[in-house]
Amino acid sequence: MINLDTVAPLGASQVSPLLVSAENLPIARNPLYYAWRRFLANRGAVFSGSVLALILLMAVFAPLITSTSYEEQKFLTENLAFPSSEHWFGVDDLGRDFYTRIIYGGRISLSIGFVAAAFSVIIGLPLGALAGYYGGVVDWVIMRIIEIFSVVPPLMAALLLAALAGGGFVSIVVIAALFGWVQVCLLVRGQVMAFRNKEFIRAAQALGASPQFIIFRHLVPNSISPVIVGFVQAIPLAMMLEAGLSFLGVGIAPPLPSWGQMINLGINFMFFYWHLALFPTLALAITVLSTTLFGDGLRDALDPTLKG
Repeated sequence: MINLDTVAPLGASQVSPLLVSAENLPIARNPLYYAWRRFLANRGAVFSGSVLALILLMAVFAPLITSTSYEEQKFLTENLAFPSSEHWFGVDDLGRDFYTRIIYGGRISLSIGFVAAAFSVIIGLPLGALAGYYGGVVDWVIMRIIEIFSVVPPLMAALLLAALAGGGFVSIVVIAALFGWVQVCLLVRGQVMAFRNKEFIRAAQALGASPQFIIFRHLVPNSISPVIVGFVQAIPLAMMLEAGLSFLGVGIAPPLPSWGQMINLGINFMFFYWHLALFPTLALAITVLSTTLFGDGLRDALDPTLKG
């Protein structure tokens, strides 16, 4: 028999590991928590996102941070004036404040970028989901369409379409969306193909769920990460396409300002009035670079293969 008096009471260090309280168990974190932590660890992406946010705020609140209208020829006696304390970016050849036109030009370029990216997602998301889920003939047809758009030079095709359509905001958005959906479609297709053989998809099929229900209720929500990445990466492509078309004279028509249009104007005065080409070029380069780096950081942060 065991003498109970000789049994020492269990101390804190002798507690069985099976009796550990729930407070000491590791806390289950939401995947977004780890994505956010990975994004914050990428200093380049954080800085680029901050710059992009500042540019967006300046474009949205342009009337509050500019003193004149973008088309007001208020400084005819100072046309082609160099940057000064009164005119931060100088004056253009028609007597308009160049800083004001740069800010409003950002509105046009960013609007085209975001709207074209949204339409790229609207086109690429369902096509990528259908190709990834069904495979076979459906996948073959969609991939052949992607190959056609991939081999056609975007700028040359956009130049032809813009010349036929007469340019303008709507035409550029449509053209940019026609060439921007390919990347979104490929990202969604790869994600859907990775998930279509998972256990929860097989369970839904066994329960009699229709393909449409499985695609839009299970596969599309699990493809949100590549959709977000594809959306962000489509923005600079649309902005560069708009700038190229405006530079060639078939994009945004004056007096509505556009960075590509202003670069085209500045080229004519580049050797004498350097500011007319420098500032819109810097604005476009900084915005496109910030958006691209932000999209790369977002892609790395949302990568489901990374942990912690």
